[in-house]
Amino acid sequence: MKNIDKGSKAYLGSLTFVAVLGGLLFGYDTAVISGAERALEAFFSQATDFVYTKGWHGITASSALLGCIIGGFLSGLLAPRWGRRNSLRFAAVLFFISAIGSWRPEMLFFEFGKPTFSLLLAFNAYRILGGIGVGLASAICPMYIAEMAPAHVRGRLVSVNQFAIIFGMLVVYFVNYLIRTNLPEPVEMSMVEVGWRRMFLSEAYPIALFGFLLLFVPKTPRFLVMSGDETKALHVLTRINGTNAARTILEEIKETVIEKREKLFSYGVTVVIIGILLSFFQQAVGINVVLYYAPRIFENLGATGDVSMRQTVVMGFVNIIFTLVAIFTVDKFGRKPLLIIGSIGMMIGMAALSVLSFMDVIGIAALVFIIIYTASFMMSWGPITWVLISEIFPNTIRGQAVAIAVAAQWIANFLVSSTFPSLSVWSTGGAYLIYAFFSLLSGIFVYKMVPETKGKTLEDMTRLWRKK
Repeated sequence: MKNIDKGSKAYLGSLTFVAVLGGLLFGYDTAVISGAERALEAFFSQATDFVYTKGWHGITASSALLGCIIGGFLSGLLAPRWGRRNSLRFAAVLFFISAIGSWRPEMLFFEFGKPTFSLLLAFNAYRILGGIGVGLASAICPMYIAEMAPAHVRGRLVSVNQFAIIFGMLVVYFVNYLIRTNLPEPVEMSMVEVGWRRMFLSEAYPIALFGFLLLFVPKTPRFLVMSGDETKALHVLTRINGTNAARTILEEIKETVIEKREKLFSYGVTVVIIGILLSFFQQAVGINVVLYYAPRIFENLGATGDVSMRQTVVMGFVNIIFTLVAIFTVDKFGRKPLLIIGSIGMMIGMAALSVLSFMDVIGIAALVFIIIYTASFMMSWGPITWVLISEIFPNTIRGQAVAIAVAAQWIANFLVSSTFPSLSVWSTGGAYLIYAFFSLLSGIFVYKMVPETKGKTLEDMTRLWRKK
């Protein structure tokens, strides 16, 4: 018999599972390009009506990120109006349209298999739609989990969302590898003809599952209170926290959401700036260059063909392991120590890669430092940025503040990712040195400006910033 005084861990777990599927799709959609980008470059390079330059390729490989910026901003409008759940349902629809459209961008308007400038625009439009879904999911999934989870496990559960993102990347690395290895010979020609299309189509299956499960999850208690439905809010809180705790939490929520239409800077400028800089530094350290262009980077380090794809899968497993480290330590050691340790590790990894690149040294040493860099990110800035973004803002401005922080993150992501092909032509070692410098700055920023949020309720954060 269920103990209503303690709540149901199974119920909380099931809600978290559905929400983190959005994180999995976030990772899947953003990383699917890693296996497809070379074939896409070869495909559009065949066009006769325009020249497909490195600049165009950088934009195409990163076009989904433009949608992510839009989705990040939209989350601030949709989450307070539609609720966290319904906004995620909308994201699922956009994901599905994007998967089908990226698979066959010619449908309805263009000749199949004939690369043209118009087809390039259509492909990028579908990728942007998927990016809007990613932007929504990236903001709202951790928000949904944070508003459902009790304070003592919130960091761990929001970190699970990052685990799902990384797991989604690992899954798509593996799927891309399987698609490539099961193509008819010659493989490179088959990749240009059908391989990249199958990679994008593979997204449709987890998307369909996500959309179906979202039919069965409730709205968050905080959104229900803001909407005036305290009865439903109490019901959800009781199922998660137990009867006694639920009533206490409900009263705390009511105290902090009375002024539900507060202006963005009602609690000062500092908290908003901290959120934006957390997002900026997470991307400025160059992580998505490694994630999006992994096979190309490994090829530059001496691996070729299937070997580079296998090394990408190995890196995916490293990402998983060190994200688990973050999950099991974030509520024990706190957010700040892990972020600072991660910044140091990333700086060492990128600085070493820069030196090796300038010396034209490739091989196992470079692979080791890539692993040090990615492991450092995954145990710190990867999951913990999302934890902080989901919990640092006061209740009454959380939706719009999270939206701005997430949009800033995607802007930084796009700038870093789209410029890497051109930067690598200029100097690969120079690019790595820039990322090392931002890794150093990220640690200094955390030490100086970011408050520790371990063990604090979301209502505590409202009171903290109100005092300031």
